[in-house]
Order: sequence, then C-alpha cells, then structure tokens
Amino acid sequence: MAGIKEIRTKIKSVQNTSKITKAMEMVAASKMRKAQDRMRTARPYADKVRNIAAHMSQANPDYSHPYLVTRSDIKAVGMIVVTTDKGLCGGLNTNVLRAVLNRIKEFEADSVKLQATAIGNKGLGFLTRLGVDLVSQETQLGDTPSLDRLIGAIKVQLDDFAEGRIDAVYLAYNRFINTMRQEPVIEQLLPLSSERFEQSEAEKSSYSWDYIYEPDAKTVVDELLLRYVEALVYQAVAENMASEQSARMVAMKSASDNAKKVIGELQLIYNKTRQAAITKEISEIVGGAAAV
Repeated sequence: MAGIKEIRTKIKSVQNTSKITKAMEMVAASKMRKAQDRMRTARPYADKVRNIAAHMSQANPDYSHPYLVTRSDIKAVGMIVVTTDKGLCGGLNTNVLRAVLNRIKEFEADSVKLQATAIGNKGLGFLTRLGVDLVSQETQLGDTPSLDRLIGAIKVQLDDFAEGRIDAVYLAYNRFINTMRQEPVIEQLLPLSSERFEQSEAEKSSYSWDYIYEPDAKTVVDELLLRYVEALVYQAVAENMASEQSARMVAMKSASDNAKKVIGELQLIYNKTRQAAITKEISEIVGGAAAV
C-alpha cells in the first residue's frame, strides 16, 4: 500500500503544478494582447518619424549628422541586448543570446572591442558571466516599457558613437512574427543605414514640401534623429515584450498539456497497483480459508 500512497502523492503534486501553469497561461494570454496592442500602436509613430527624418536628411546635403556617417575602419562596437526579466518563456532568451554569443565570437576573431548595454535581467546575467564590458543596464521594466528609463541606458552608447569611441551600435532583440513564432534579430542601429530611410513613391509625394527650421536646421535634424533612434529601441523593447508573453503562454499551455498526460499515466499505474493489491489480499484470504 506504500506504493499506492506514493503514486497518489505524485498525482496530487502534478495536479497542483498544472493549476499553476494553467493560471500562468491565462495571465500571459491577457498580457500578450495588451503587449501586442502596445507594439502595434508604436509602429505608426516610428514610421512617421522615419519619413520625416528621411526627407529632412535629404533636404540638407550640406550637413551630415554623426548618426549617418559610416566608419570605414571598425575597431570598437556597442551592442544593446534586449531580453526578459523573468523566465518560463521557452527558448526565447536562449535563441537571442545564442545569436549574441555568435556575434561576440565574430568580433573577437576580428579583434573588435565590444561594450554592451543590457536591458533585462536574463541578458544582464549572460553578459556578466561572459565578462563583457557593461557600460549601462536597465532591468525590471515591468509590463509597460517606459521610454524615460530606456533613454538613460542607451544614451551611453549613443554618446560614445557620436564622440567616436565606438564605430557602430547593434541592437539584439526578439522580433514578434505571430503568437507561435518569434525571431531573434541582431540589426545595426548606428550608423543609420540608407535602407532605413527608403521611401515609397506615395511617401515621397506626401513629403514633397520643404521645411522652415526653427531655430536652425542642425538643431532640428539632431533632435529628430535622436528621437528616431530612441523610437527604434522602444519598438524593439515593445516587440520583445510581446514575444515574451506569447512564448510564455505557449510554454505554459504545453506544460499544462504535459501535466494532463502525466496525470493520466500515473492514474493508470495507480489503478493497476491498487488492483494488484486487492487481488493479493483476496488470494491471501482464500488461501487462509482453504488451509482452515
């Protein structure tokens, strides 16, 4: 009977775990919808800033902003790594950190110095274990990312690039494709590539006018490109949060489904063990009666 008691305890334990994973799945599903709405809401703003920045940068050929200047010799780079603060979201962090590790190895092979900014606890722990030069960090962003908190962390990288201490800045995060698919991405943030400023014919025609600058063109372009880069980082964080909630919902659903299978298997073992014990007792009773 001791075996039956142990099996019953295991079933109860798995049932309790299943309740937790089911509750986490429902919470993640609720947060996922909000995170997706936040991500989609930020996209029109980023597109509008990109269109204005593209037009204004082309309208002032005499002034070239440092963010637009490509360095020929890459000796040092910065990387902003966006991860989650919490786990239990499948292989989301593992995939992006594996891509970051491969890129770090490429930099080391080319003798390129690296400095990093960690956004999220998982990335912070990973970069610390690797011994990467961490120049800034930001963790515990909660469910709603705040641009004010992000600006402080990324400003270190932006200032170092503008002053020539690093020659490029990369951004690593998980791009949200759909609920079942999130794609790890490492893209160049600075210098801003011409591909980011490509416009369709409709976009070009909608910005066919010229601008009057106040106080001057340099100040306006500097401020606009800074806001554009900040919008890119915010969008990456929003995409990563939407990916986190989606991955967590899928992972918790998978865990709940697996718990049901385990409970079914344990229940079958329990029934067999209980039936065997009952059969053994009946056999002993019958044998005792026959002996008498």
